[in-house]
Amino acid sequence: MIIDINQETLANIKNRALARYAGMYVRIYADFMRQVKDTGIAVAEKEGREEIQQKMAVLTRRGAISRNDARSIYINRISPACLACRQGEGSMTFFISLQCPRRCFFCFNPNQEGYEYYTQYHRDCLAELAELQRSGQKLEYVALTGGEPLLHPEEALAFLRAARERFPGVDTRLYTAGDLAGKEMLAQLQQAGLDEIRFSLRLHDQEEVRRRIYEHIALAREYIPRVMVEMPVLPGTLEPMKEILMELDCLDIFGINLLEFCFPFNNVAAYNEQGYKIKNPPYRILYNYWYGGGLPMSGSEGECLDLMAFALDKGLKLGAHYCSLENKNTAQIYRQNNGRPVAATLYFSPRDFFYKSANVFSDDIPRVLQAFKKIGYEGYTYNKQYHYLEFHVSKVKDLAGLGIEVGISTSVMEDRDDGAYLRELKVDLTRPGMFNLEEDL
Repeated sequence: MIIDINQETLANIKNRALARYAGMYVRIYADFMRQVKDTGIAVAEKEGREEIQQKMAVLTRRGAISRNDARSIYINRISPACLACRQGEGSMTFFISLQCPRRCFFCFNPNQEGYEYYTQYHRDCLAELAELQRSGQKLEYVALTGGEPLLHPEEALAFLRAARERFPGVDTRLYTAGDLAGKEMLAQLQQAGLDEIRFSLRLHDQEEVRRRIYEHIALAREYIPRVMVEMPVLPGTLEPMKEILMELDCLDIFGINLLEFCFPFNNVAAYNEQGYKIKNPPYRILYNYWYGGGLPMSGSEGECLDLMAFALDKGLKLGAHYCSLENKNTAQIYRQNNGRPVAATLYFSPRDFFYKSANVFSDDIPRVLQAFKKIGYEGYTYNKQYHYLEFHVSKVKDLAGLGIEVGISTSVMEDRDDGAYLRELKVDLTRPGMFNLEEDL
C-alpha cells in the first residue's frame, strides 16, 4: 500500500526527517496550484478518488476493460491506435497547418510551439516522412491532425499515400471537424488508404450543423474501415451526451473516444462563465508534460464514466473509450525512461513508467543497515545532502517488523546539455508490512 503524501497526510508521518523531505514536494505542488489560481480560473475543492475508483470498479465488473493503471477504460472495442498510444512506440502524429474554421474555446493548439506561424504557413510533412524513413524509424501508426487537415486536401492525400509507401503496413488515421468530409473527399481518402477517421462533435453547434456532421459520419461508413467520434465531455452535459451516444450507435460506427475536458491556460472568462473548475489535484505526479491539453476539469471524468455505464445499460454496440488527460502523458514518460542505463537502486515501474526507489531517514538507517547485512544486500547508497539511505524497492519487504516508515521516490530521466539527469518528482509513504511491489508499483 502506497500513501500519497500531501498537506493532509504530512502531519501523520512519524519520521520527521522523512516528513521534512517529502514536504518539499508538497510545497512545490501547492505553489503550482497557486500559480493556476493566479490565472483567474476557479479551482475545485480538494477531491479524493474514491468515487471515481468505485465507478471504475463497477464498470470492470460489468465487463469494461481498465488499462494503463486505470487512466483509460473501454467497452466493446478500442482503436488499435489508442492501444499503441500508451507507450507511443512506432506512433507519430503530424499536422500540415494549425488553420481551422472552428474557434473552440477549449482548443489547446495555441499552447503549441509555433502556433502563430503555423496558422499562416505549412509544415513539409512529406519531407518529415522521408527523413524518418532515412533514419530507420519504424512507424506502425501515423495520424494527420490540425487545425483542420481537410483545408489542405491535396497535401493531406499526398501525405497519406506517402505514409503507406514509405512505411508499408502502417495504420493511418485523420482527425477532422467533419464539415469538409463529404462524399468526394471520403472517396479520395479511401483511395489514399485511410484506415481510421475521427470526427469532432460540439454540443454548442446549431442543430443543422450537427445534423450535417452526422450525415458525413454516416457516409464515412461506406468508405473508411474505422469511423470514430472523439470529443471532450464538458461537465454538466451528461443528458445531451447520452443522446449523442444513442445517435452514433444507430449510425453503426466503430466507436467514440470520450476525452477528459481540459483548461488550455487561455479563455479563462469562458470557463468561469460556465462555472467550470480545475480538478484538484489535477495530476497524480506533477511534471512538465509535453501534451498541450492543459489541466483537467472537475466533473468531466465522472461523467465520462457515467456515459460508459449508460452505454452498457442500453446495450449499445459501439466502442466507448474514456481517455483521461493522464492517459495521454504516459507515452512521454515511457520514452524518457525506458531502456536507460540506471543505478541499481532504481526500479522501472511497468504501471506508470516512472523510476521508483525506496528511502529511509535518520534514526531508521542503522536498523535498516543491520537488516540488509543479514540478507547480504549491499546495493544501497547514502545521500549526504539529505541524509537518507536509498535502495531498491524490492527490498522493502525485508524490513517488515522494524516499525519504520519508508519513502517511495518517483523520478524521471531528462536529457540536458550536460547529459542525462535523474529528476525526482515526488515522495510517497509506505510501511514495509503493508507494501506489495507488484500491486503497488
